[in-house]
Amino acid sequence: MTQRVELAAVMDRLAVDGLVTDYAVAVDDGDWTAYRELFTSDGRADYRSAGGIEGDAGNVASWLAETLRVFAMRQHLIVNRRVRFGVLEQDTGDTARVQADYVNPMRLAGADHDESAAGAPDFVCGGRYSFGLLRTDDGWRVREVVVREKWRRLPG
Repeated sequence: MTQRVELAAVMDRLAVDGLVTDYAVAVDDGDWTAYRELFTSDGRADYRSAGGIEGDAGNVASWLAETLRVFAMRQHLIVNRRVRFGVLEQDTGDTARVQADYVNPMRLAGADHDESAAGAPDFVCGGRYSFGLLRTDDGWRVREVVVREKWRRLPG
């Protein structure tokens, strides 16, 4: 590999890593506009293994906005990111697959919790994300994300 190709691969890995981080931050912060902007126009998300829905990014964002309102605090920790670049129309590196593990502690909202105070999470789940990414004129975007929840710990 030439240095130019190696530099391009490093830059793509950094951009892909940033996209996965932006995804987690958008969900944790409840920034559903930012969430939608991370996807391609035909982007889809599948949260069925976690008791959710599957559909286009806009519908899933609306569902997440409603469903996650019960949690005053959300914090995705995404680790073990495995990135594989693919080929689209003979151009190497226009697609990527990312497999990443997550742990997601959340604290319930409600009268028995001080929303501004730090406190232990009430609910914790973990699993693996599978992202399908596409390089677009606007940078890397999510074509699909599948959540595979492996475990959860409920309050009590």
